[in-house]
Amino acid sequence: MVDIRTPAENRQESFCQIDGLDCADCARQLEAGIRRIEEVDEAVLSFVTGKLHLRFRGSLEPVRRLVEAHGYRLRNSSALGVETTRVRVRDALLSVLALLSAVIAVQIYLPAVKFFLFVTVLLGGHLTFRRSIIALKQRRLDMNVLMTIAVVGALIINEWWEAAIVAILFATSHALETYTSEKNRNSIRALMNTLPESAHLLVDGVAETVLADTVRNGAEILIRPGEAVPLDGIVLSGISYTYEAAVTGESLPAAKQAGAKVYAGTLNGNGALHVKVTGTAQDSTLSKIVRLVEAAQERRPPSQQFIDRFARLYTPAVIFTAVSIALLGPLVGQQGWELWFYRSLALLIVACPCALIVSTPVTIVAALTNAAKQGILIKGGLYLEEMGSVNVVLFDKTGTLTKGIPTVVRQITYGDFPPDRLLQIAASLEYNSEHLLADAVRNYAAQKKIEIKKVEGFITYPGRGVAGSIANKRYLLGSRDFLLEQGVAVDELDKQSSGGETVLALASECRLLGALFVSDTLRDEGLAVISALRGKGIDKIAMLTGDREGAAKPLGKKLGIVDVFAGLLPEEKEEAVHKMRQDYGKVAMVGDGINDAPALASANVGIVMGAAGSPTALESADIALLGDALEKLPFLIDLSRKTVKVVRQNIALALLMKGLVIMLALHGSLTLWLAILADMGVSLLVTMNGMRLLVYKSP
Repeated sequence: MVDIRTPAENRQESFCQIDGLDCADCARQLEAGIRRIEEVDEAVLSFVTGKLHLRFRGSLEPVRRLVEAHGYRLRNSSALGVETTRVRVRDALLSVLALLSAVIAVQIYLPAVKFFLFVTVLLGGHLTFRRSIIALKQRRLDMNVLMTIAVVGALIINEWWEAAIVAILFATSHALETYTSEKNRNSIRALMNTLPESAHLLVDGVAETVLADTVRNGAEILIRPGEAVPLDGIVLSGISYTYEAAVTGESLPAAKQAGAKVYAGTLNGNGALHVKVTGTAQDSTLSKIVRLVEAAQERRPPSQQFIDRFARLYTPAVIFTAVSIALLGPLVGQQGWELWFYRSLALLIVACPCALIVSTPVTIVAALTNAAKQGILIKGGLYLEEMGSVNVVLFDKTGTLTKGIPTVVRQITYGDFPPDRLLQIAASLEYNSEHLLADAVRNYAAQKKIEIKKVEGFITYPGRGVAGSIANKRYLLGSRDFLLEQGVAVDELDKQSSGGETVLALASECRLLGALFVSDTLRDEGLAVISALRGKGIDKIAMLTGDREGAAKPLGKKLGIVDVFAGLLPEEKEEAVHKMRQDYGKVAMVGDGINDAPALASANVGIVMGAAGSPTALESADIALLGDALEKLPFLIDLSRKTVKVVRQNIALALLMKGLVIMLALHGSLTLWLAILADMGVSLLVTMNGMRLLVYKSP
């Protein structure tokens, strides 16, 4: 709905960076506070990346003031929050120095001890106190309010030492959590900051260095040896190679010459390339990947949704329990009110749900980032979790299990007709033809270094064959039915044909001379991938294809796939996926993202092959294998299962430690400093456990 008070054209959109986020719950509360600002229409803050997406009216200044009041820093840059981290470390060190000073002064004069301890509290807790005031103004309770109450309460009951220790530990906790959070964000930004800012624009053949953002679609640029490719494009001239790991995850260099695609963010080798730009900087494949990775972090998986619901009930319940202990403890217990008040303060400290809240998102984002580095784009934690529990994997045939490129696999000749002569005549006849089978013949002839002869009187018969004269002799090349129409006997050919191949037969003067057999060849890694999937407990593997049964069945047999469903229209593929879900449970569908779209959408997880450079595939898939690498599929399943395992570990650890510390608090065995140490320790532990997935590799 458009705000009638402000014209729509005055609305602005901005992506900002908030440095120093040290607590998932604090980040969520900050997001809620920003949304309450009158000028802000929409705000989405990601704790794991520190990125703030804003739609607002007027100035950003109210947002900046609120962010800085919380002790963070708002910037339009995506540089690291080193300065904020240093501030946190400085606060913690000053607090420690103040406490050491107090230890020395205790031998001299007791009032000096209280003074230094008070200084320690102010230094270590000033950020917490500021945040608690903001929270109370917004009529909410958060961990900063709880910590402030604990520190002030300790001072009231004359526990100066306890108050100082709590302030120090909490400041140290902020510093350590900021450091680990920024380290995680650094890994994510490494993926996102690979695009060069400038490009060499060719103007009348002269290269001018300009900002990449200003280069328009269709412009021509020069990419010099060793430079990063600034924009997606097609090579017009030049020979080189590029390292495309940033986009496809493939570590080996890819050869580039005229007609080849190049992707922004990849690194050029030792040759200069003259490139025609396709799209703008915002349209590049890597830019789309970055945007999709960022969006994926906001799609919360079921485990994260559970944690959010649990935390909303958990914190109020603990606060109620703490207040009850403070009020009712002296009435039912034998100790004095100060002891019960102390116990309630300890319980308030452990009420902080940070470790629980951060347990899932850090793990999910680490896994998503690792996958992106491997050339696997996952649209969200939901699909990451689902992939590890699929019971069925369905494959399209052409372009998925096969290379998608017709290839001459064998040839035969009749009588004494030479095999090389058969290939020479066929390649010469197909030299000017445009269909895919002609490409297969030409490529095969080029591999054999066959000389092309001049063809006269060339005629094409669409969908059937071609005819032409070479050295005054008329030849026919085409399908079995085409030769039969022309009066050529094909009985011998029928004996040699198999159902999985396309036949290009050559005849002259009603005599069959020979034939080339063309087939779409299997991917080299296909059999190993199918075997690996079965080894991971996925027994139901099937092929869905629109190709004829005679072509599909032999390929399925070579791969060990028993269930082959051939001759399917797109809607029939979708129906097959739906039935598989009903019969076997969760289904993953692997296809090419074009005619497989209905089936991909119907599956629990839709996986698209070769999505790099294909906007349609990137947008339509739940998961995209950017480098057309089928062998990444087993790793994807391993990563998914490992992620779910680590998430469960983190949740169990956070809940177990919280439960243990709460019982200690109720028993009276928990000190304030031990409570804050336990809370800090668990938060750091689940963060580091989740970050292990940044470097996870299949066993």
